[in-house]
Amino acid sequence: RFQIQRGKTDPTSYKSLGDCFRTIFQREGLLGFYKGIFPPILAETPKRAVKFFTFEQYKKLLGYASLPPGLAFAVAGLGSGLTEAVVVNPFEVIKVTLQTNRNAFTEQPSSFVQAQQIIKTDGLGLQGLNKGLTATLGRHGVFNMVYFGFYFNVKNILPVNKDPNLEFLRKFGIGLVSGTIASIINIPFDVAKSRIQGPQPVPGEIKYRTCFKTMATVYKEEG
Repeated sequence: RFQIQRGKTDPTSYKSLGDCFRTIFQREGLLGFYKGIFPPILAETPKRAVKFFTFEQYKKLLGYASLPPGLAFAVAGLGSGLTEAVVVNPFEVIKVTLQTNRNAFTEQPSSFVQAQQIIKTDGLGLQGLNKGLTATLGRHGVFNMVYFGFYFNVKNILPVNKDPNLEFLRKFGIGLVSGTIASIINIPFDVAKSRIQGPQPVPGEIKYRTCFKTMATVYKEEG
């Protein structure tokens, strides 16, 4: 909801995270927070499988290229993210469409019906069920590149702790920092994806069409 807002002049804008929670709860009920949950549940298992399987495969392939380990991890992460994005993008289109719907949970179509409507209206291509693919490629590619590159490099630098509890905290801390940094770097792609896949400002007119043009528009209009 925050990502599809167009500045303070947007009449449907939320003032803060708390205001967003209150407004959704008041207008759409408790189930309003669970809109679009079915597509991520369906996508989560294949997404994780693709992410880690392809990362290992790309890492093996890059082993023949004699790259420094740090760079190899980052490039393998980029490849796994791009592959993962192709798998999850149709689910993202359905999820964003459902989550941007401000009707009550019981008034909006199911995930399956929503998917049928998108396919019937716009097809399976880049205007339909694969809308915003470039932005999704950027989101997952950049995230995985930074995450895996940072995680494995730092993990190899910091010494292993013999205490199992401290060793758990070491890995947990590295993972937490890796995920935070990766999220900060990839969020522009996520905003662009939401703008492209979500409702356009003027019905019938496509303002947000491509990833980098959308980023440029958001930067120019909103900073």
